[in-house]
Amino acid sequence: MWIALSIIAGFIILTLGVEALVKGASQIALKLGITPLVIGLTIVAFGTSAPEFAVSIKAALADNADIAIGNVLGSNIANIGLILAITALIKPIRVKSQMVKRDIPIMILASLLLCALLWDGGLGLIDGMILSSLLLGYLIMSYLKADTQTPSDVAATDTTPSWQSMAMIVVGMAMLVGGGILFVDGAVELATVLGISQVVIGLTVVAIGTSMPELATSVVAARRGKSDIAIGNVVGSNLFNILGILGVTALIAPISSQSLSTLDLIVMLMLAAILLPFAWTGYRIGRREGSLLLVCYLAYISHLVLNA
Repeated sequence: MWIALSIIAGFIILTLGVEALVKGASQIALKLGITPLVIGLTIVAFGTSAPEFAVSIKAALADNADIAIGNVLGSNIANIGLILAITALIKPIRVKSQMVKRDIPIMILASLLLCALLWDGGLGLIDGMILSSLLLGYLIMSYLKADTQTPSDVAATDTTPSWQSMAMIVVGMAMLVGGGILFVDGAVELATVLGISQVVIGLTVVAIGTSMPELATSVVAARRGKSDIAIGNVVGSNLFNILGILGVTALIAPISSQSLSTLDLIVMLMLAAILLPFAWTGYRIGRREGSLLLVCYLAYISHLVLNA
C-alpha cells in the first residue's frame, strides 16, 4: 500500500511543481528580455533535473554508484526516446536554428566526452572538475549569446510582480525535488520487491521516475505553444545530467561504471546523435520522428528487462 501511495503522491506533486516552474520561468524570461529557449535550456532544465541530482547524490553517498550512473544515462535516454517522443506525438515541436547549430551538437559532444571519461571504469575528482567547469562555461555562453526581446514586448505580455514569478520557480523546484524523491523511493521499492538488479533499476525505474518532471514540463510547454521551452528543457536537462549532476557527484564521491554495458553508452550516443538530423529536417520534430524515437526506446527497455 505504501509503495502505491508513494508513487501516486509523488506523481501528483511533480505535476503541480511543473506547472508552477513553467509559468514562473516563462514570466521571468519576459521580464529579463531573455527568450524562452534560453530559459528552457537553463532554469527549467535545472529545475526538472533536480530529482536526478537528489537521487544521484543520495545514491553516491550511500555507496550505490550503480544507481547514480544508471540514473543519469537512463534519464538521458528517456529524455529523448520517451519524453521528446511523447511530446512530439502530442504536438509537433518547432526547432530554432540555434538549437540545431549549437545546443544539440554540444549535447552530442558532452555525451562523447562522458564515454571517454568512463573508459577507465568510472569518474573521479579530476573528471568531476572537468565536467563541472564545462557546465559553468556553457551557462555563461548561453547567457551572453542569448537573443533578447524588446521592452515593449515584455510590457505588453506580462504584468505579474517579479517576486511572485521567482516564488513560483522556487516552489516549483522544491515540489519537483520532493515529488521526484517520493516517486523514485516508491518505484525502487517496487522494483526491489520484484527482484530487479540495481543497475537495471537505475536505467529504467529510477531513470523514468526522475524524468517525470521533464515529461510533464515538455508536454505542458508544447500544448501551450512554447516549443522552445519543450525542446530546450530536454536538451538542457541532458547537458545538466552529464556536466552538472555527474560532475558534482564525482566531486563528492568516486563513481564506478563497472556495471554499465557498452550497449547503454551506445544507445545514449545514438539517440543524442539522431536528434540532430531529425531537428535539422524542416526545423521541426513531428509525429513520425517521435514514433521512431519511441520505438527505439521501447526496444532498449525490452532488452534490459528480458536480460535483467
